[in-house]
Amino acid sequence: MASPVTCLCFGANLFLLFLQVLAGRDFYSILGVSRSADIYQIKRAYRKLAKELHPDKNKDDPEAQERFSTLGAAYEVLSDEEKRKIYDQHGEEGLKQGDMRGDPFSSFFGDFGFGFGNVREQDKEIPRGGDVILDLDVTLEELYNGNFVEVLRYKPVAKPAKGKRKCNCRMEMVTQQLGPGRFSMTQQQVCDECPNIKFVPEEKLLEIEIEPGMRDGQEYPFVAEGEPHSDGEPGDLRFRIRQVKHARFERRGDDLYTNVTVSLADALTGFEMDIKHLDGHKVRVVRDKITWPGARMRKPNEGMPNYENNNVKGSLFITFDIEFPKGVFTDEEKKGIKSILKQDSKQAVYNGLQGF
Repeated sequence: MASPVTCLCFGANLFLLFLQVLAGRDFYSILGVSRSADIYQIKRAYRKLAKELHPDKNKDDPEAQERFSTLGAAYEVLSDEEKRKIYDQHGEEGLKQGDMRGDPFSSFFGDFGFGFGNVREQDKEIPRGGDVILDLDVTLEELYNGNFVEVLRYKPVAKPAKGKRKCNCRMEMVTQQLGPGRFSMTQQQVCDECPNIKFVPEEKLLEIEIEPGMRDGQEYPFVAEGEPHSDGEPGDLRFRIRQVKHARFERRGDDLYTNVTVSLADALTGFEMDIKHLDGHKVRVVRDKITWPGARMRKPNEGMPNYENNNVKGSLFITFDIEFPKGVFTDEEKKGIKSILKQDSKQAVYNGLQGF
């Protein structure tokens, strides 16, 4: 029989081995979230820290780039369901070695009968209420700047009621003896008796965070806020973002598109103008050369913020339309225009829709 000292040494070695397996950076501490944080909490924490730790905002700090890279590594792992599962079981070392199936101790201690990682409870399928999916209209301004939206929810809540009810119903095999050596096996529904309940609607205020850069069709979940189940867990409530059509901007990914109509005089001589953006700041547009119909200008970093990293923005693409003057020119004015333009008469017929 092993002495207490031997057992203590063995336990200490086991603990050291456990630490070695889980050696590496603590990604949860880096992001400042708990180990039970959901994907939205992880994304929110990353975006906040990415703004603070971005190297462009910490140019005098020689370690800024390293900290920002570490933050990115933590987010890359914890925002990926499979990578996070490996990290939680095996630490950063497990990510470097690939997915190590099962418990790291099971193969090492299996032959010694300690049973690390070998005890698995059979998964029970818990009844679950239905999910509720609701569309939420959101403006492009809200998707650019972010916002908080309050929604009043009337949720059915279980309350005690008189009497009993059948619950936890399941199908079981029942054996009946028909005679000597003769048996019959049939599948029957078997139920328990539980206290009766009734569902009463209760008012609840939900707060939805419209995060900068969220996309059309993206879902914002509220766990266990869906339809209830009398013998199990409630479903989830999910709000699906529906971007409202905007009068001036069209969004494609993280890029924005808009059209500007200018007079023929401006198109020929040049012009300056400001475009009011989604947060109210002005985008300066200067054209000192001829602008032809359909000409396009690109303004980098004037598009939508990227959802994963708000420090990165798409581009604003401006397409110009030309408003021609109305009316009739005199012969003398026509000669003057031709003299100024120094352009010969020209006509061409072609298939302008080819390829569409």
